[in-house]
Amino acid sequence: MMEPARSPLRRYCQLLEDLHQLAAPLPQGLDLERSVEMVSYDSQEVVPGTLFLCKGAHFKPEYLADAARRGAFAYVSQTSYPDVELPCIQVKDMRQVIAPLAVGYYDHPSQKLDVIGITGTKGKSSTTYYLKHILDELLAPQGKSCGVISSIDTWDGVERFESHLTTPEPLELQKHLANAAASGMGYVVMEASSQALKYHRTLGVRFAAAVFLNIGTDHISPIEHPDLDDYLRSKLKIFAQAELSCVNLDCDCGEEALRAAQNACERVIGFSRRDPTADVYGHDVRKWGDDILFQVEAGELSGGYRLTMPGLFNVENALAAIAVCLGLGIPQQAVQAGLAKARVPGRMEVYSNTQGDLTAIVDYAHNRMSFETLFRSAKEEYPGRRIVAVFGCPGKKAFDRRRDLGEVSGQNADLVVLTEEDSGEEDTVAICKEIAGHVEAQGCACEIQPNRGEAIRQAVLSCDVPSVILITGKGAETRQKRGLEYIDTPSDVDYAKAFLRESDARRRQL
Repeated sequence: MMEPARSPLRRYCQLLEDLHQLAAPLPQGLDLERSVEMVSYDSQEVVPGTLFLCKGAHFKPEYLADAARRGAFAYVSQTSYPDVELPCIQVKDMRQVIAPLAVGYYDHPSQKLDVIGITGTKGKSSTTYYLKHILDELLAPQGKSCGVISSIDTWDGVERFESHLTTPEPLELQKHLANAAASGMGYVVMEASSQALKYHRTLGVRFAAAVFLNIGTDHISPIEHPDLDDYLRSKLKIFAQAELSCVNLDCDCGEEALRAAQNACERVIGFSRRDPTADVYGHDVRKWGDDILFQVEAGELSGGYRLTMPGLFNVENALAAIAVCLGLGIPQQAVQAGLAKARVPGRMEVYSNTQGDLTAIVDYAHNRMSFETLFRSAKEEYPGRRIVAVFGCPGKKAFDRRRDLGEVSGQNADLVVLTEEDSGEEDTVAICKEIAGHVEAQGCACEIQPNRGEAIRQAVLSCDVPSVILITGKGAETRQKRGLEYIDTPSDVDYAKAFLRESDARRRQL
């Protein structure tokens, strides 16, 4: 694991002064020459010599008191806490300073490798993994691999684990980048959520390339983005940190995104399936068995490409990856080979029974755009089949999603089974009933089964005609958020495989 550089407190105070964030004079007697052994906002991690950060809307003074007991010698905060006998370095906006302090603590790791940031309402994970497979192909002769920081999992050369956040908090993000740099990875591909960009989690990251995929109405709510303008402005912030910007010209707000990229960045590449004049133009998309073939016009990367992962919509994500590779000078052999091998855990994973008339598709689709795309793809690739959808909605976030997913599934499915999906502090049945109202308004049959495994089992075993079961929202995740805790559970992939086997066994007994 990367060991952060030890620097005197003076360096951190100077950084805050350079950012014009000091809200009050530094306390008298503050030892500016003392070495900062750790920067942390988790009191349980504090060691002697820690500079403690008072972070978050739910911060409590007892966290600071605990940090003091464990050896913190100063703290950074918007508010001073006189009852805790530690010097306070008071700042104007904690959200503006945490990321720069984290970057300084880990010694600017994004300057030591090429970080590729991807933002968009849908397609972030797929594009991230397409690029990872391409870069793994490039790095394989050196015995290396590409790092990844995504909503699915994280791999930084030292740590590998299932992710909880799309984009980590600043100290965790900089630690992963530092680990990747120390491991000699060379490249890290990461998802950049709108919340991370809006609240400055990625501040200080140098993006060798930034990608804007698309934008929809998901995440517009009183607790996320108040309107589409705020959502879009948050996503477009990524260009100010990028040396190369890649923009989907076909998406809603594509022209505005292109202008923002051109104003913020010297190098901009547009990709499209509609505009033959785009820097990267994809065309002649067709199915060939289980594969997807398409042609690309993109300078030295022009030629034919193949995806072995289902979903015709994935061509758009592949074009985004090709645009990045064009800008970074990645050779075509690596691009073609990587895309042909690309798989995304829990994304468009297709499983069938022995007879082939029952297909389960496990996918992370969780918003209106991704639902519409998934249903459209299922109807194109499995014409005439009955469609069953199994999903839920998370607690205390993206409340409009309950209406959106209910409407889209009700319009496209023959049966909807609603279930648990990270309900957190909300009641699962109450969430399902809210969604059910929108499903039934479309004239679609709807069932509620709070136990996710049993919901998937019922959906699979109830099929007596050729069917496609769309199991969405959780993908390969192995945890459910219940209350404030994450509980270990089988993944949707595990459930799908198990219940298809059970279906086969039942048929053999008939």
